[in-house]
Amino acid sequence: MPADTTRRGVLAGALAAGIGGLTLSGARELLEQFAPLSGRAWNAADRTRPESVESPYGEATLRVDDDGVPHVEAEDERAAYFAVGYAQAFDRLFQLDLQRRVMRGQLSEIVGEATLEDDEFHARMDFVGAAEATWELAAETPAGPLVEAYADGVNAAIEREPLPLEFELLGFEPREWTPVDSMLMEKQISWDLTGNFGELRRALVADRLGDDLAGALYPERMDHDVPILRDEVDADRLEGENDDDSSDGNEATDETAGSVDSTGSVGRELTGWLSRFESPTGVGSNSWVVSGEHTDSGRPIVAYDPHLTLMTPPLWYEQRVETPETSVRGATFPGVPFVIAGANESGTWSFTNVGADVLDCYRYDIDDDGERYRYDGEWREFETEERELAVANGENRTITLRKTVHGPVLEREEQTVGVAWTGHTATRTTEAIYEFGRSDGLEALLSATRKFDLPTQNLVYADADGRTLYYATGKLPVRTIDGDAVAGNQIFDGSAGEGEWEGFTPFGESSWDGFVPFEEKPHAIDPDVLATANQRVVDDPEHYVGVAYASPYRGARIYDRLDKAVASGELTDLEFHRDLQRDARDGRAEQLVPELLETLDDRDVSDRLEEAGRTLDDWDRRMVRESAGALVFARWMDQFRRLTVEPQFGDNDLDDSYYPGDWAIATLGDESDLYADRSRAETMIAALEEALDEIDDEGWTVYGDWNTTGPIEHPFGVEAPFLDYDERPLDGSRATVNNYRVASAVGSSWRMVVEPGGDATAILPGGNSGDYFSDHYADQLERWIENDQKPMAVDTDPDDTDTTVEFTEGSS
Repeated sequence: MPADTTRRGVLAGALAAGIGGLTLSGARELLEQFAPLSGRAWNAADRTRPESVESPYGEATLRVDDDGVPHVEAEDERAAYFAVGYAQAFDRLFQLDLQRRVMRGQLSEIVGEATLEDDEFHARMDFVGAAEATWELAAETPAGPLVEAYADGVNAAIEREPLPLEFELLGFEPREWTPVDSMLMEKQISWDLTGNFGELRRALVADRLGDDLAGALYPERMDHDVPILRDEVDADRLEGENDDDSSDGNEATDETAGSVDSTGSVGRELTGWLSRFESPTGVGSNSWVVSGEHTDSGRPIVAYDPHLTLMTPPLWYEQRVETPETSVRGATFPGVPFVIAGANESGTWSFTNVGADVLDCYRYDIDDDGERYRYDGEWREFETEERELAVANGENRTITLRKTVHGPVLEREEQTVGVAWTGHTATRTTEAIYEFGRSDGLEALLSATRKFDLPTQNLVYADADGRTLYYATGKLPVRTIDGDAVAGNQIFDGSAGEGEWEGFTPFGESSWDGFVPFEEKPHAIDPDVLATANQRVVDDPEHYVGVAYASPYRGARIYDRLDKAVASGELTDLEFHRDLQRDARDGRAEQLVPELLETLDDRDVSDRLEEAGRTLDDWDRRMVRESAGALVFARWMDQFRRLTVEPQFGDNDLDDSYYPGDWAIATLGDESDLYADRSRAETMIAALEEALDEIDDEGWTVYGDWNTTGPIEHPFGVEAPFLDYDERPLDGSRATVNNYRVASAVGSSWRMVVEPGGDATAILPGGNSGDYFSDHYADQLERWIENDQKPMAVDTDPDDTDTTVEFTEGSS
């Protein structure tokens, strides 16, 4: 990014030109809120941290290092987290406010009518009600006073510091931050990882295309041999009630999940609307652990990179907090006080998405007036609440929220579905994360993990004592119909009480009786080598987990490289694991390029196709920016996927949001109904023709011409493009360990490699500051592209300190 003086020049040019100096888009409601000529934007150009701040919680020291990472030290934990709140608000206040506006359904208050549908969804889901129930529970835990101190720190920064540029451009001020807002961030994170209406989409596809084709395109179980818990994983397990492996008649495994329920479709209008608010496509992550037996230091190593939405500023925020209780460092989400993924003096922990099914959909018998639903043999009134949605420069809208015994009711075009989600109740994850930071070994870590209710995650851990751990965290529902356990990938008859979760209390405190016991969830204690990449957890689970697993490409490649290192006797170090994070070999190419080349050889094709074949034949299957072969394959793959499904999907009014994943396309046989009018081989050739046409039209020559950081945008980057990072070419694809999805701007949102009790490194895709004028706005971007990680320091050297703020005893 430009230097500070250059940024001022860019802003000056935009201001001098007025609104016309900004790139316009169709979101005129947003642009009308910009105030670029008011001069207020200049207030944001001179934001600097003060030398001292009064704190009602006592003394603390905040040192910001040369990478923009805040290091907070205090004798009292409350004083420390007041300083953390202040630091996060100074660096990421607009991000904090925007996130809570999304979850509260308050975007239209500043944007206008363009975001009313978004606000309606978030209001109807009542994430705020769930956050309020969670805070009521969390307030009584040891973490509660620290969350309150954090909120006070955020508000102190709001009151005392100039507002960031975005507030000045939009001409509004943030409201007071509350502990409920921090709980709301927990709900947002969890929704982004587990909010899945897959059963609605599968039911609709089955209704339109038939059960057989839907089953082939959305398989319950992908045919591969690399689950997380492979047969080769040698580890211990906790003893539980069913540790003798005897069946209690209450099990529903992934393999007995059953076929897609085509009778449960609730219609395209509602399904399509809800699909807009699901977990972003491609959300996942990599993590792995090797024991000290396979490292040059004799200590375990954990590597981690979560694949979440890439944005400006980054999703994650790096911080370090040191108190007499612990010294914890790593990454959190702005709005969350505690380090979520990181390390302390004893151990390191990381999380990847399980893909578990923790959301169920219910259909009901509803009376003619639409005021009652049938449940348990009687008619019941919907629980209702009026909610007003404020609209900037428009008329406010009042909507009626409806709920049943299961949770919120969502409606569209006279189509109705009830929703139960494990996040719609009081959860203890905030307390669990706080305890992670204070844990002093595996047993303490396990104790904290018992409280990790939401989201369902693959926890990978190692400590300085040489212990390693894998655990599937989060509550896993057990559904029953007539006393028999069933899978959750279907639409249940809510009026008949099908599939209910025993002990679940929406917007209250649940007993969690009808959920998989902690000891019976998939786990491994002291595994030697273990890798997670969102593939299925285990081949034969004791209980149903879900079906929304990722294709096995990343998991297979990670295990392949780790297995080779172990078999050769190679002792790995941090650099080995950082190199593995950059691995760009694409498993789809391994599957499909030989088939494509054979198809080309069998036909009399044009010189252009022959040349493309030679390019692919010479290519090493690595998705790297300087490769011509990677470009041809990437564009061919997307065209092949489209041409395979588009005819039948288009005829049945199913757009590309319903397209199946790459694994389904790669393993689809020529006998599929999708190849009835044009064979698979002919589709491959046609796709290559279209890919080459696209490449010629765009003037691309290598993969990095197309695969760039361009889609990584600031929320207002279209209207104010100077807020975006500079565009750079990238390596990686949606199927490589070095994961990047250019179409959806999803990729490695944080990378770290940690040797507990030893060295640790990490990097962010941008910078730790969200302040456009800060030197730390984009100072890590180039290093992130190369995975050139910086030390994740355990202390700060005064010579490497960018700024120091002293917090002194005083009123807030």
